[in-house]
Amino acid sequence: MGQAQNLQLQVTVQEAEEANSPVHINATNQSTISQPRTFMQWLQMTIFALFVLSGQSAAILLGRFYYDKGGKSKWTATLVQVAGFPIIIPYYYISPPENPTKNSIHRHEPSTLIIALIYVSLGVLQAANSMMYSVGLLHLPVSTFALICASQLTFNAFFSFLINSQKFTPFIINSLVLLTISSALLVFQTNSMNPTGNSNVIYEIGLFCTVGASAGFGLMLSLTELSFHKILRRETFTVILEMIIYQSLVATCATLVGLFASGEWKGLKREMDEFELGKFIYVSTLIWTAIAWQIFNIGAVGLIHEVSSLFSNVISVLGLPVIPVLAVIFFHDKMDAVKAISMVLAI
Repeated sequence: MGQAQNLQLQVTVQEAEEANSPVHINATNQSTISQPRTFMQWLQMTIFALFVLSGQSAAILLGRFYYDKGGKSKWTATLVQVAGFPIIIPYYYISPPENPTKNSIHRHEPSTLIIALIYVSLGVLQAANSMMYSVGLLHLPVSTFALICASQLTFNAFFSFLINSQKFTPFIINSLVLLTISSALLVFQTNSMNPTGNSNVIYEIGLFCTVGASAGFGLMLSLTELSFHKILRRETFTVILEMIIYQSLVATCATLVGLFASGEWKGLKREMDEFELGKFIYVSTLIWTAIAWQIFNIGAVGLIHEVSSLFSNVISVLGLPVIPVLAVIFFHDKMDAVKAISMVLAI
């Protein structure tokens, strides 16, 4: 009897070790990807995709609206991109508990320090990206800004290849080439084609920050996918909410430090008083911008968890060519030949 129990214990330990081995993890991931998706999974992916498309378009247009009507604080524009996470905290606490599965029983839980490092690193990176996006949106027409943001897919594909072992197919390569040309047309315009009233130096700063933010966003998506699949390895919606809440909390703290350190907080009351459409519209604009960015974040992180960072970015880039059309309608941006060709290539 004792030998049989020892043998059973050895087999159990061996199975646990094999379950945690990289080979088993990769095999599990591959089998999960190869399995046909259920109706609920397709429904979730559709909802996440709609969140990405609607949230991103609304957030960028509201951000431009804030600047056009008298907003001047880059740190405030950055803060609303990351500070909307409290609206999902109630849902996090009322969401159903995680059901244990065979994979979760054998899963080796990462330490609290590792999890904290993930959230802090991604949160700081998110704050930096959001700041660069704010500077780019301040100095560029919204149509130019949106089309250059399409380059984030190129950066994301590059980082996915290095970090997530993403395989490049002819379709992916073709898309990356077209998007690179689309963004390059706008980035390398001659100085005489500067469509803003700002100096060429300011315009170039806007271009540089937007390209830098696109690169940082692509990197952040790849690192998020790596965290989900290699470290956290939990297949529930709760882990998506945790990633958004804690990452956004760190990003909000970092942005608040920048807001107070820069001294911009001193001029917020004056900015509100001088806003063209009044204090109520000023506050409403900031609130709805924060909500829109949070809707986008839920959709983007959800697609990373369900599929991959590259697919999440594909859906994000899919909506960017629509924004220049909306910018022409609402902000009277000029649609010249270069922008038109760039938009066609992006589509």
